[in-house]
Amino acid sequence: MATYLQWRRFVFFDKELVKEPQGNDGAAPGAAPASGPAASKFLCLPPGITVCDSGRGSLVFGDMEGQIWFLPRSLQLTGFQAYKLRVTHLYQLKQHNILASVGEDEEGINPLVKIWNLEKRDGGNPLCTRIFPAIPGTEPTVVSCLTVHENLNFMAIGFTDGSVTLNKGDITRDRHSKTQILHKGSYPVTGLAFRQAGKTTHLFVVTTENVQSYIVSGKDYPRVELDTHGCGLRCSALSDPSQDLQFIVAGDECVYLYQPDERGPCFAFEGHKLIAHWFRGYLVIVSRDRKVSPKSEFTSRDSQSSDKQILNIYDLCNKFIAYSAVFEDVVDVLAEWGSLYVLTRDGRVHALQEKDTQTKLEMLFKKNLFEMAINLAKSQHLDSDGLAQIFMQYGDHLYSKGNHDGAVQQYIRTIGKLEPSYVIRKFLDAQRIHNLTAYLQTLHRQSLANADHTTLLLNCYTKLKDSSKLEEFIKTKSESEVHFDVETAIKVLRQAGYYSHALYLAENHAHHEWYLKIQLEDIKNYQEALRYIGKLPFEQAESNMKRYGKILMHHIPEQTTQLLKGLCTDYRPSLEGRGDREAPGCRANSEEFIPIFANNPRELKAFLEHMSEVQPDSPQGIYDTLLELRLQNWAHEEDPQVKEKLHAEAISLLKSGRFCDVFDKALVLCQMHDFQDGVLYLYEQGKLFQQIMHYHMQHEQYRQVVAVCERHGEQEPSLWEQALSYFARKEEDCKEYVAAVLKHIESKNLMPPLLVVQTLAHNSTATLSVIRDYLVQKLQKQSQQIAQDELRVRRYREETTRIRQEIQELKASPKIFQKTKCSICNSALELPSVHFLCGHSFHQHCFESYSESDADCPTCLPENRKVMDMIRAQEQKRDLHDQFQHQLKCSNDSFSVIADYFGRGVFNKLTLLTDPPTARLTASLEAGLQRDLLMHARRGT
Repeated sequence: MATYLQWRRFVFFDKELVKEPQGNDGAAPGAAPASGPAASKFLCLPPGITVCDSGRGSLVFGDMEGQIWFLPRSLQLTGFQAYKLRVTHLYQLKQHNILASVGEDEEGINPLVKIWNLEKRDGGNPLCTRIFPAIPGTEPTVVSCLTVHENLNFMAIGFTDGSVTLNKGDITRDRHSKTQILHKGSYPVTGLAFRQAGKTTHLFVVTTENVQSYIVSGKDYPRVELDTHGCGLRCSALSDPSQDLQFIVAGDECVYLYQPDERGPCFAFEGHKLIAHWFRGYLVIVSRDRKVSPKSEFTSRDSQSSDKQILNIYDLCNKFIAYSAVFEDVVDVLAEWGSLYVLTRDGRVHALQEKDTQTKLEMLFKKNLFEMAINLAKSQHLDSDGLAQIFMQYGDHLYSKGNHDGAVQQYIRTIGKLEPSYVIRKFLDAQRIHNLTAYLQTLHRQSLANADHTTLLLNCYTKLKDSSKLEEFIKTKSESEVHFDVETAIKVLRQAGYYSHALYLAENHAHHEWYLKIQLEDIKNYQEALRYIGKLPFEQAESNMKRYGKILMHHIPEQTTQLLKGLCTDYRPSLEGRGDREAPGCRANSEEFIPIFANNPRELKAFLEHMSEVQPDSPQGIYDTLLELRLQNWAHEEDPQVKEKLHAEAISLLKSGRFCDVFDKALVLCQMHDFQDGVLYLYEQGKLFQQIMHYHMQHEQYRQVVAVCERHGEQEPSLWEQALSYFARKEEDCKEYVAAVLKHIESKNLMPPLLVVQTLAHNSTATLSVIRDYLVQKLQKQSQQIAQDELRVRRYREETTRIRQEIQELKASPKIFQKTKCSICNSALELPSVHFLCGHSFHQHCFESYSESDADCPTCLPENRKVMDMIRAQEQKRDLHDQFQHQLKCSNDSFSVIADYFGRGVFNKLTLLTDPPTARLTASLEAGLQRDLLMHARRGT
């Protein structure tokens, strides 16, 4: 049971008398009066008002004369005659413009219930849609209370004899409505209220001695006895959803709240309760101190003398009295237009206007009632910014009082709205580090901390040496629970010397660089760092080995080399049996890791040899570096056996075929280390035959010079010439080698004899006997060639003379055609026929069938065409001087090349440019003659 003795009292409502404005200006009741005479008269209601209600923008009154009055917001009072005698009960629906009333038309007759549709008119008055007697039976009784469900399907009427009737169906029509007695009892019914919960409709019934509820939406109307305490008339109400639609019963000792199936909390409010009303989250109770039994309400209320009555407005959620005032003889309390209106017996209307939330909060702030202000703000649904402002002021108040623990709790409630630096500055003192830690922890839990906040919190932990809190802070279960910047935390922990905690964060949150930095630079645990790299995915493992490979190679070379071998061949992270070992591995570019072995040649050699064996398609840099390393070892080795082994390894590597594209680089390496066998091998592979011979010449290796010419002379004939020049310059006895060279030159006709003689003339040791055989053979061959040429010239002259004579005869003598058969069909010739100077004759029809042109003999045409093609080809090739020079240089018989090109007419242009006109004419005639000789004859027309 909650008592109100400790509840604070406030003035959260402004009280004033409603004034009747001059004219219909629409002034709202409760508003501040205007200056001047326009608002000097107070509103006064008609006398004899017996019942009141409100809703749909109006205050509704019923009087002893049977009239119903409406007071709208414009304060223009209107009314109509509803009953002939009196109005006893009114119920204005809030969601429909429907008014239910109970009254009497005749004395002693059953009261009538009338349903009014206020939106429709009947002769200027609201339309009465239904009239029916209130008492269903014949026993006379008095109506004590009335309620209507907002869905217009239920209406309940309570009587002083303890009975309750339920009108079910459309209450506005007789046809669809059914009336039945729901409840019978021994005590007068003092209050009724419908409560809708989903599809279930409950009806609360309160009498002077008990409280019960019915489920009226079903068929059997089950009843639940809630309590054995009742209340007087108008002392019950239904709360709004803020109090879960509880039924309020205001007894003289306590105010009880009920659910449909049980009793809820109760409040010990003293005084004899006269009126209970619910308004916007407030419980409004009118009471008087003098105890009067609620049973006498039905008989003695009208006879009681005027008495001072207290109106209290209670905030049940926040446990305070929002307003308290004394009134004289209150008729009723109504709620409309956002305000409360208190009607007194003198006809005056008092308006209670609630202050705005900010004004109420300022009143609480002045009294330092921050907790109450917070509760009030929450109940008023103040936004989060407004609440944060209250929390900040409350925190400032507690801080000024020295209650730092309480202050920090209020500041914590401002997180997300108040700038954290405002709070942090207040608790930077070392004595308040605990408070600062609590604030920063909450800031991180809400994921609103930045890197500076994380740094500050971790520094607080380290200053306090609170390892348990520190571990609790950093050891979160999942990534989603991390409320701080991990990298900042690692930096702070590393700087403070908490290496194990920093390693934990780095490993669990995949900050691989920080983990390796701490292991290598702070703890010097190289083995663990290498093991950690081996567990990383391929990309991270590759990048970290490039970054830290030199440090690891310096301290643990063998293990580092092993990891690099795996990284560059078939890398799979070492997940300690948890990974999929069958998945395809990755491999890095092994050439990029060569600089790591700068000071470790032994490990470098092992790495390079492993890569060349396991991965033959390794980058070229691997083989280049391996060759250089082997050549270095060979050059510095003094043991003959080991040196021979290294020599074989280097040659084997050169012969592996990996240096075809980098020939120059391999050659430079061999030359740098004076690896002669390698140099010669590369010369031969690169077809640098002259360099091979120069090498042997420099080392005076005569036999090797001749051997080189023998092996490569076919590909490069100039080697023999160079060899002859080389031996000619030697003063030593080289007759054997000169003779071998001359023999090959003579057989291949590589040099003119005169040039050979001039070359050997510079050698003082070379005698005529050295070249005698060469010269004799040469002269014999030339003599034979001269004889052959003379014979060929004589034959060509004779042929030319014969052809000229034949041409002359064709030009000067008649031609007799003696052919008797056609040259195509071999049949006897018949006219018409066709004859050619070449001696062939044809039938005209055979000629026309087989000839390609009228001017050419079909039989001679193929041969003549070949000759003409040869002539055209010779004319096209007259300008091919480059080809001529090349053939002249490469041919063994230069004279034959010159004769061939001369015959093609290549030199004619040079002759024509310098010859006189007659010579040009003669040349033209000679050319024509040559064509005639080739064609033998032309057809005459």
